[in-house]
Amino acid sequence: MVFDLDLIKKLYAALPAKVAAARQLIGKPLTLTEKILYAHLHGSLPATGYTRGKDYVDFAPDRVAMQDATAQMALLQFMTCGRSTVAVPSTVHCDHLIQAKAGAKTDLQQAVETNKEVYDFLASISNKYGIGFWKPGAGIIHQVVLENYAFPGGMMIGTDSHTPNAGGLGMVAIGVGGADAVDVMAGLPWELKMPKVIGVKLTGKLSGWTSCKDVILWVAGQLTVKGGTGAIVEYFGEGADNMSATGKGTVCNMGAEIGATCSLFAYDEKMSDYLKSTGRTEVAALADGVREHLRPDAEVYADPAKYYDQVLELDLSTLEPYVNGPFTPDLATPVSKMAAAVKANGWPEKLEVALIGSCTNSSYEDISRSASIVKDAMAKGLKANAEFTITPGSELVRFTIERDGFINTFESVGGVVLANACGPCIGQWARHIDDPNRKNTIITSFNRNFAKRNDGLASTHAFVASPEIVTAMAIAGSIAFNPLTDTLTNDKGEKVKLSEPVGFELPPKGFDVEDAGYQAPAADGTGVQVVVNDDSKRLQLLAPFAAWEGTDITGLKLLIKAKGKCTTDHISMAGPWLKFRGHLDNISNNMLIGAINFYNEKTDTVKNQLSGEYGPVPATARAYKAAGIGSVVVGDENYGEGSSREHAAMEPRHLGVRAILVRSFARIHETNLKKQGMLALTFANKEDYDKVLEDDTIDIKGLTSFTPGQPLTVVLNHKDGGTDSFAVNHTYNEQQIEWFRAGGALNVIRSQFLK
Repeated sequence: MVFDLDLIKKLYAALPAKVAAARQLIGKPLTLTEKILYAHLHGSLPATGYTRGKDYVDFAPDRVAMQDATAQMALLQFMTCGRSTVAVPSTVHCDHLIQAKAGAKTDLQQAVETNKEVYDFLASISNKYGIGFWKPGAGIIHQVVLENYAFPGGMMIGTDSHTPNAGGLGMVAIGVGGADAVDVMAGLPWELKMPKVIGVKLTGKLSGWTSCKDVILWVAGQLTVKGGTGAIVEYFGEGADNMSATGKGTVCNMGAEIGATCSLFAYDEKMSDYLKSTGRTEVAALADGVREHLRPDAEVYADPAKYYDQVLELDLSTLEPYVNGPFTPDLATPVSKMAAAVKANGWPEKLEVALIGSCTNSSYEDISRSASIVKDAMAKGLKANAEFTITPGSELVRFTIERDGFINTFESVGGVVLANACGPCIGQWARHIDDPNRKNTIITSFNRNFAKRNDGLASTHAFVASPEIVTAMAIAGSIAFNPLTDTLTNDKGEKVKLSEPVGFELPPKGFDVEDAGYQAPAADGTGVQVVVNDDSKRLQLLAPFAAWEGTDITGLKLLIKAKGKCTTDHISMAGPWLKFRGHLDNISNNMLIGAINFYNEKTDTVKNQLSGEYGPVPATARAYKAAGIGSVVVGDENYGEGSSREHAAMEPRHLGVRAILVRSFARIHETNLKKQGMLALTFANKEDYDKVLEDDTIDIKGLTSFTPGQPLTVVLNHKDGGTDSFAVNHTYNEQQIEWFRAGGALNVIRSQFLK
């Protein structure tokens, strides 16, 4: 079944004229990013070209994808806006709520029973509003999208930060919060600041132990977790054309870890081959017909510095494997220097668990290359010396690798094949460990490795590498092992060296599957009933947030001054809390419990200014709310880094937080705060962060003349009677200021559809 074929035909038919018009408007050759963005404007071309990094632009994405944990809140919002069906093709994917514990079959069965209420809700609301539904076990959203929906030159949004995975097929695919998804599903324009464009020129060709994953691990080391903020990263050059489509997807997927809006590759033969192998020969033929418009203009290739805001260059033939971490995905160490880094930093050398798969690295190519390492190791008398898990990305991949014998290969060395789901990558993992406080090391082929991310344990040192390096280290049982140079001792006492991995970009016998797990919606969903029980612990219907009171906001209490890295995992962690993603009040009990309090270096312990006692962050916020007092959260750099989860914005809103004041924001989180009617503010002078004291009462002034580009004023009223006053910046435009005044973007949508 080919999805969206008529949509793709229509887009490609109009593409040449739209690209030509954009080129004339801008007056210069175009990057691929510009071609796709200008082809997806909501409405006609402007009088002049948009300025990158400055102008807000309305877009019309082709489709929306939602995973089950974020879809609950997105669809709870959508069902209140007054539409009878979604305006663009949309899907829900059940991948986040399956906990990895015993193995695929048992874990999936347990998840279906445990999450029945949520799955029934998602299936019924999808059926009602014309949304495609991918059942539990069908696979991870990004792999399923790549196999079925992604197409060159398209544009989509998804309620998951790793939506950019679809860039592996030349699609602008952007992670957003649920409120943004509601806009697009309601047929409204979707707003984004015109991104800057970072070009990454790739030459040469990968070989040996080096893989596509190492490209993004290297880029993360170059740009850091903030370097891509506000930009689309566009990969180009012969090196890019030499990479497989799924390898390109890996690079785009993990681009979320540098804060990039998304990442993108140009259409080429590798993409064409992948489309054909996944049953989309018609799409490949259509793309071939407009190929020149699905690649940057020739002049861009010839002189990239003239057309990109920043250019990196990498010769793939010189790239060696990298290991990134611990605790942050941009701490990049070449595998040749890993042993020295382990010793210098005191990281536990013994590897306890090695995990491959996830949305980032679970393609047939990844699995086949890893399986070749296992086969070679066994033939040489070696075995796994760490726990070893394998997570297929989709039922299509799982069925095919079982048919081709790879699952047997992994199991023969003690590997455990998990369900086609996110599992340990998002903390859905029942980790087996003797002492949860003991420093220990794991390595994954996932994308993110913040403290507590995988297993909820602050003591776990999590590293990220390619599936090949992870598999080799599983055999060695050491994080310091370098398979390019080191030997291992086999069961006969012989010194042996692992052979370089070999594999297949695509299955030689083609993909195969019995039941991919797709459920089409009803042709007419008007009679479908969506039931949410009043006493449910998992689901809760939403009530509109209150509109702005029309005055400056004064008398706010400092809730917490967060120190250092504060990601969305710190603000609203996943793992055991995923079960409450559809119940705003219940999940709000995890608000900021992972953030470090500046004043005592502890988590989930803040001062309640009403009682003078220290207690949990959510309970303190609830005490202020019950007393009719608003509160403020103060944060550091890149606040809200990580997942797209809008719960990290909705929970503070629900518990009475009126403003988030930080040194800088991650893109998605800042937008999510705006959508929920919050004030997302930054220090005009970053040193003013140091002026905030634990007992401060805070006023925010200038709101009655809230204007784009005009700073507001924050007044800190200190306990000793002194005050500090300083300017704070914001990036609100007129539309976003209207969201604030209305109490949230959803209130504005309701006013349009429920007149």
